[in-house]
Amino acid sequence: MNFHGTTILAVRHNGKLAVAGDGQVTMNNTIVKHHAKKVRRIYNDRIIVGFAGATADALNLSERLEAKLERYNGNLTRSAVELARDWRTDKYLRRLEAIMIAADETNMFLISGNGDVIEPDEGVMGIGSGGTSALAAATALIKYSGLDARSIVEEAMKIAASICVFTNDSFTIEEI
Repeated sequence: MNFHGTTILAVRHNGKLAVAGDGQVTMNNTIVKHHAKKVRRIYNDRIIVGFAGATADALNLSERLEAKLERYNGNLTRSAVELARDWRTDKYLRRLEAIMIAADETNMFLISGNGDVIEPDEGVMGIGSGGTSALAAATALIKYSGLDARSIVEEAMKIAASICVFTNDSFTIEEI
């Protein structure tokens, strides 16, 4: 899945987690919103989710993930697997066009409609049209700078915004 119009970046570094999303919403080649919130906290503020894709679909998935978290007492791993299973097998859910990152104190997952529940090797994950640029920048910043997780996502998102025309520099950042 390749989504235009969003960059979401999650970084776990030195015991801290930061997740950032840009604020730009586009329809075709027109910017229709500059300050959208694509990163939010769910489940008693213990889980951070960031999403790319159709907004209504992403919000639907976020609500479904939160319901799974309620059912499985906040177990993000189990909830992510169950959501991905439902997403892949349910006739209605299969049509949803979104992808998400969900993270808590110890886990970070990319969850997709293909049934993917992927945990990164290095504690860095990027999705959306500028996700690869942000991921590359964050990986370098982790290796070659003394920055904390929040500063890494801020700087990496600035780099992605300077490269990807579907990404702006109005960021929402959540931390654990």
